[in-house]
Amino acid sequence: MGLLDRLLGNASKVDLSAVTEELSPILSESERVVEAYKMVRDLFVFTDKRLIFIDKQGITGKKVDYLSVPYRAITQVKVETAGHFDMDCDLKIWVSGQSQPIETKLKAGLSQDVQKTLANMMFSA
Repeated sequence: MGLLDRLLGNASKVDLSAVTEELSPILSESERVVEAYKMVRDLFVFTDKRLIFIDKQGITGKKVDYLSVPYRAITQVKVETAGHFDMDCDLKIWVSGQSQPIETKLKAGLSQDVQKTLANMMFSA
């Protein structure tokens, strides 16, 4: 992940073993981390059972907000790819029972990886 990406908040892949260790207290016994992306301090993690959005808050990042979305609850996904002047992609995920989507920005090169991982997780169950 480059310095510019970190400053802009664009997501980049992260080491799965580190994420698995960090999330071990909240993962189920049979759950495994499949893919993870980091945006400055925040993470979004694909497990084989759910999608977890992790928002580290405050200066120290000790306060953490976890949003766990089972794949079966995802009703719609929208990806707006990068253009010539727009260097990032927008990802929007609608969850049943929610009127507003979950939104995040992705580095242009990760758009297809994220879409494929999301499709594999949503349609494999």
